[in-house]
Amino acid sequence: MQKISCHSCLRCYALAMSLLNTGNAKTRKGEKKGFITYGLHLAPANLSGFNVCKDASKGCTAACLNTSGRGAMSSVQRARIAKTRLFFTDKQSFLADLWKEIAKSMKSAEKKGMTPCFRLNLTSDLPWEKIKYNGQNVFAAFPSVQFYDYTKSAERMTSFVNGEMPKNYHLTFSRSETNGAISLAFLRSGGNVAMVFRKSLPQSFKGFDVVDGDDTDLRFLDGKGKIVGLKEKGLAKKDETGFVLEPA
Repeated sequence: MQKISCHSCLRCYALAMSLLNTGNAKTRKGEKKGFITYGLHLAPANLSGFNVCKDASKGCTAACLNTSGRGAMSSVQRARIAKTRLFFTDKQSFLADLWKEIAKSMKSAEKKGMTPCFRLNLTSDLPWEKIKYNGQNVFAAFPSVQFYDYTKSAERMTSFVNGEMPKNYHLTFSRSETNGAISLAFLRSGGNVAMVFRKSLPQSFKGFDVVDGDDTDLRFLDGKGKIVGLKEKGLAKKDETGFVLEPA
């Protein structure tokens, strides 16, 4: 892998591809409902030398979709690693560019007659509510647009179900082989929980309705107290940790 050490070179390399993209096959499905999702791909877990998924389980890490689609290209992986390193080594420059791209994306969506929304943790689980540029987090800086993410952080999800997250930020908790009990607790509290099932999705599970999370990625439209069912994909098909559930 190409070594990049100088901050200026790192920034140039990271921005050779824009920070945000709309190229995710899953997020593109929201366009049929009038939404364009702009997402940020970072290098997951500690692939870059910096851990962006501190609550990831063994099953989650093994089943990560980081290399799906265009992610299988070495150039894309290098760019994601460069972006991640830039975030940690020159955060304010990274955020300045991110703010500019969000504003640009909002205008682009408006020209297309579409509603923009943003998912900044496509392959990460960073606490964006705590990350600030010019004294504001991204949700306060852009209060008119919808942001959403999945998270495995019980702390972040607790804040969400307690109404302590920004109003324009929606979180869906991700169930893994290690957090089943708290996943059910979040469901009982009105939160939504994503669960990966093998081959097919049940209509209900553990007494909760299952919505098809593969239909679109627009999690903020799911309602409350729902299981977001996802079919196994990629490396998850080989999972033996319990991360993937059998639809009983």
